[in-house]
Amino acid sequence: MTHSTHETHYLIAGASHAALAALHAIRLVDDQRDLPYVVSGRSTSTSVLLRDDRYFAEHKVNFLRGRQVTGVSTTERLATLSDGTRIRFEKLLVATGARPVVPAIPGLADVGFHVLRTLEDAQRLRDRLSGASHAVVLGGGLIGMHAAENLCNSGVRVTVIEMQAQVLPAYFDADAAALIERAFAEAGVDLRTGSRVERIAAGSPEFTVQIAGGARVAGDLLLVGAGVVPVTDYLEGSDIAIDRGVLVDDVMHTSAANIWAAGDVAQARDFYGSAPVVGGILPDAVEQGRIAGMAMAEDSTVTPYRGAVPINTYRFFGNHAIAVGSKRAPAGAEVVVRTAPDDNRYLKIILHDNRLYGIFGINEPFDAGVMWELILRRIDLGPVREQFLKRPQDTARTLMSRLWR
Repeated sequence: MTHSTHETHYLIAGASHAALAALHAIRLVDDQRDLPYVVSGRSTSTSVLLRDDRYFAEHKVNFLRGRQVTGVSTTERLATLSDGTRIRFEKLLVATGARPVVPAIPGLADVGFHVLRTLEDAQRLRDRLSGASHAVVLGGGLIGMHAAENLCNSGVRVTVIEMQAQVLPAYFDADAAALIERAFAEAGVDLRTGSRVERIAAGSPEFTVQIAGGARVAGDLLLVGAGVVPVTDYLEGSDIAIDRGVLVDDVMHTSAANIWAAGDVAQARDFYGSAPVVGGILPDAVEQGRIAGMAMAEDSTVTPYRGAVPINTYRFFGNHAIAVGSKRAPAGAEVVVRTAPDDNRYLKIILHDNRLYGIFGINEPFDAGVMWELILRRIDLGPVREQFLKRPQDTARTLMSRLWR
């Protein structure tokens, strides 16, 4: 069968936040070239699209829904899609995101487990809830803890098994995690931290999870929340440099000419260190996409990527947790901690050279976005240090209102 070959100046592989930020940045500079291609293999449901068909039409975009890029030739500047269509491009943005990690646990493949990444994943899990009595969640990160809360609120008994000594280890220290763990325990969730799964024995309807040390947990619904990994398999055989993700420079350019990458698939500068990292957070995806789009459109005002700074807001059982920045205090840093366990309150501020390095709170009101900007801009807090430590929210907003004028 002969498949058609199309041509385009811009080709965007992906249609999530990074891809759409890039498209917007391109169109601000270049609104003349018709029909750049946006390819998405994600959900075809129009109810969850970030943009509707009218938006793509207004921006002169040929949106190919339900198709994936399966191969890229950098020498020919040619992308092959899952339906056999080929698209010759002048410039390509790789923004294909990430997929759930499936850990190599003996017996896991024999159990009908669930993951949570797409709308279809959520629908399958919802459909499975009827008749389920005991859910086992592998992983105490954000995905696992969100799922555990929703399952608990659905009336299902829940056990969370986490290899690390605490939940949410990427964002909070042990003291903050203890408050989160207490809220889950009070809601009836069985948390097994510091527990490594050795194998899973399939059964009908129940399965059994074997934990190192001899403990066993039986359940009839299994959800794997072990994190995500960038989708890069379709780039195998190309000369695009890949480590854990697609390696990019400070304007999101890859090692291949005329190809950029952004979002969960990209491995970019770390704000805190020399080794590039996969950020995996929405604000970073938008920022990287914007920079990539400007670079692709040759916008002279493009500014280099400042580096990945972790940021997350997390609500659980009526509580609110925020983490911005690195929780690992460098040598010489000032660390201020205020706790009120009886009120489920916790605040930790890390300053380094009078600049904000990280701030973490549970049921403490502060604006995550403003704190993120304070860190990225390396604002000197020396003149307002005492006020900031006492009232971080008010002080930060006053500072940023001046800087944003």
